[in-house]
Amino acid sequence: MSVTDSRKKSLSEALVNSFGGYPIGYGIGIVILPLSVVWIQKDPLTVTMGITFIYACASFARSYFLRRIYEKHGFDDNFIRLGINGFKKIIFKFR
Repeated sequence: MSVTDSRKKSLSEALVNSFGGYPIGYGIGIVILPLSVVWIQKDPLTVTMGITFIYACASFARSYFLRRIYEKHGFDDNFIRLGINGFKKIIFKFR
């Protein structure tokens, strides 16, 4: 644990990463699982490994980008505040 890392920051990041993974996994499932129905009957091992690889890549990317966001904004900002600020930037950009 580095000097700038705190238990509060780690807990916040872990919660956001865990619960943020649900909508991402759900979205991936909506796309991937219907496509794999036909293939899984022919070669279940390869398809299962492919699906697992897709979920692992999405999890890695999510964890990496969340870590970058937390490092950029510091531990004083929480995820809700970051989301609100990001939403405001998007709204003002299109005005």
